[in-house]
Amino acid sequence: MTERYLLEVSRYIELNPVRAEMVTDPGEYRWSGYQINALGKVSNLCTPHPEYLALGLERRKNYRALFIHRVDRELLEEIWANTNKGLAVGHDQFKDEIELLTGRRVKAKKRGRPLV
Repeated sequence: MTERYLLEVSRYIELNPVRAEMVTDPGEYRWSGYQINALGKVSNLCTPHPEYLALGLERRKNYRALFIHRVDRELLEEIWANTNKGLAVGHDQFKDEIELLTGRRVKAKKRGRPLV
């Protein structure tokens, strides 16, 4: 998956408490990785992802900048729809790899009756 996708998913996850109106800022949520990645909280529970490290020397500042804009509504709807169906979110190559690794279908089948 691309760097952009990984960071979008991270943003989606860390904004869940904001969307749920539990907090007004992701840094306020006690259990958020945002406190580690954006604010520098020390924790032995998280290991920095290479894509996070690739944000450069000012990675905390660069990570916070990702949160200026909220997650795109279209991406939110794709995540919700696929999650509710137990399907993967991502490009076709990623989904093919997940299917090979798990032995389960993670892509939606075509709608309608199968062709004879």
